[in-house]
Amino acid sequence: MAAIRPASPSDAAALSALASRIFTETFGTLYAPEDLAQFLNETFGPGGLPAQIGDPVFAIRVAEASGALVGFIKTGPVAFPGDWGSDTTELHQLYVAAEAQGSGVAQALIDWALDHARDEGYSRIVLSVFVDNIRAQRFYARNGFVEIGRYAFRVGNHVDDDRIWARAL
Repeated sequence: MAAIRPASPSDAAALSALASRIFTETFGTLYAPEDLAQFLNETFGPGGLPAQIGDPVFAIRVAEASGALVGFIKTGPVAFPGDWGSDTTELHQLYVAAEAQGSGVAQALIDWALDHARDEGYSRIVLSVFVDNIRAQRFYARNGFVEIGRYAFRVGNHVDDDRIWARAL
């Protein structure tokens, strides 16, 4: 089983590479190369995920096995349009490398996120998931999330149909 620990600045390059690899392996064929490249740079490049390590509005945990990162989770302020209130936090990303799927890493990460959100005083957590990502939807449903709406998720100039899921804490 992987060890779950806080992300540190020394993880920045490996975390960026892991996030980009997992996103590309999972969804890369859906997008034009320029849209994918723009998304990866904005989301996981130097000004994205690596810059959020240590930012007090985000909480990032990594899963490490045999000295390598195999997954991560990030929570923080709700980025979806609308008034979500101060009692709601967002699960921005939960990514697990293919080689670690089915090993309990995703469950350990979601358990941490739910506990962390409760400890921070939130009463609800929300996330978005691609409409065709049935595996992720089943995982979130098993963990008490329910679909509550739609979200236009941008990857470069491409707009995906994502669903917003929520769970009371």
